Amino acid sequence: MKQEQFNIFGPDESTETSTSKPKKRQARKTPQKARKAKKAPMLMDAYQPGAKARVETGVKIVPPQPESQPKPESQPEVKTPHIFSVSEITGDLKTLIERNFKDVWICGEVTDFRNRTGRHYYFALKDEKNKVRSVIFNAASRRIPFELKDGLEVVCHGSLDVYGPAGYYSIIIDHIEPKGIGALQLAFEQLKKKLQAEGLFSAERKQPIPYLPRKVGVITSPTGAAIRDIVHVMTRRFPNIEILLYPVRVQGNESAGEIADAIRAMNGIADLDVLIIGRGGGSIEDLWAFNEEVVARAIAASELPIISAVGHEIDFTISDFVADLRAPTPSAAAEMVVPVRSELLNTIADRKKQLVYALKQGLHRRFQELGKVAGRIRDPRRRFPDLMRSIDALSQRLAFVMKSTYETRVQHLAKLASNMDHLSPLGVLAKGYSVAEDSKGSVIKSSKPLKVGDALKLRFHKGSALAKVSKVID
Repeated sequence: MKQEQFNIFGPDESTETSTSKPKKRQARKTPQKARKAKKAPMLMDAYQPGAKARVETGVKIVPPQPESQPKPESQPEVKTPHIFSVSEITGDLKTLIERNFKDVWICGEVTDFRNRTGRHYYFALKDEKNKVRSVIFNAASRRIPFELKDGLEVVCHGSLDVYGPAGYYSIIIDHIEPKGIGALQLAFEQLKKKLQAEGLFSAERKQPIPYLPRKVGVITSPTGAAIRDIVHVMTRRFPNIEILLYPVRVQGNESAGEIADAIRAMNGIADLDVLIIGRGGGSIEDLWAFNEEVVARAIAASELPIISAVGHEIDFTISDFVADLRAPTPSAAAEMVVPVRSELLNTIADRKKQLVYALKQGLHRRFQELGKVAGRIRDPRRRFPDLMRSIDALSQRLAFVMKSTYETRVQHLAKLASNMDHLSPLGVLAKGYSVAEDSKGSVIKSSKPLKVGDALKLRFHKGSALAKVSKVID
């Protein structure tokens, strides 16, 4: 890369404005005194033993002289250098850097990574000694298949940029890939680790594949070899099997979304029993649609069991880990879904023979056992006389118990009636007593409330009579 030397002090008498190689060589031969006059007038360089006066922002600074040294009569005239503004310096540096570092490859470790807006990536690249600020803007960040994080060694391509308001330079990256490992392989490992931590690979959530499905759904390219192999194998093994194809693209930027949409659409078909998703072999780029997170989550959310048949036996994708069953090839998936019809019919015939033989053997054994049991059972009619005598004895005992119980209850009831007669007021009246009541029907217990002439009602054991009080005796 061509580097240019930039003179931040401006032209002087020893260097012309238009530079060329001969003139640069001539400038190198300039005497030491003239080269010293071009140094920036910084305060820290103001005093040097034996040096002449310097200029700082237009003010002459004279180094201290010993008292014994006589003051020189005249000082040589020093030309005041051009003083730049911060914006001028920054602008010149920006032009110089951006013109010469437009196509840069850089390697380093990611540090200070942050994503402020969700679109732009801001971080720094560092090595053992230094680091440089880096930024990936929206368009480029969308093309990154893996996840950036601190500590990742990367190789980047971009251009240097000077940001004047903050006074720093950075590299604007348009391409980035991991160092020592492919970007797609890193993205594969990162997504695999993430989904495994969420439990999408666990055996507990996988559904069993039906043994003999009536209708099989296939999600693949309609023009690829995979669908031809699946149809050929399935119809050869079971000629009357139903196959429903959902055509999708199986590679390219839009293929992952189409596959995920196809899985969701197939789940809405009521009579489907199982799904096969897949394609033929290819590179990791060709198979990448089946490594996308959107496809993996669509498989995990499917209510239908799914067989993943992507590539060849040595190819593994994220879909293989999430699916309910992995097939090494599309043809193998077709063999896993349906059995051979002729073999199935032969198996059914053999099972029928075994069942008939087992039934005959079971019936014969049951008849033998029944005969043995019948030989041990006595004729129930021989027990009738004994049972009749037992019934007669029980009847007599029942009649005796009922009669005894009745007599006991009658005696008890008579005793209770006798006790009630003794306690009844009518029993007292039968002995010659009577009960006096006033006109209101209240029983008179004392003679104090009575007056001469009061009407009374006398109740006897049998009948009653009216009377008047002629005299009250206390």
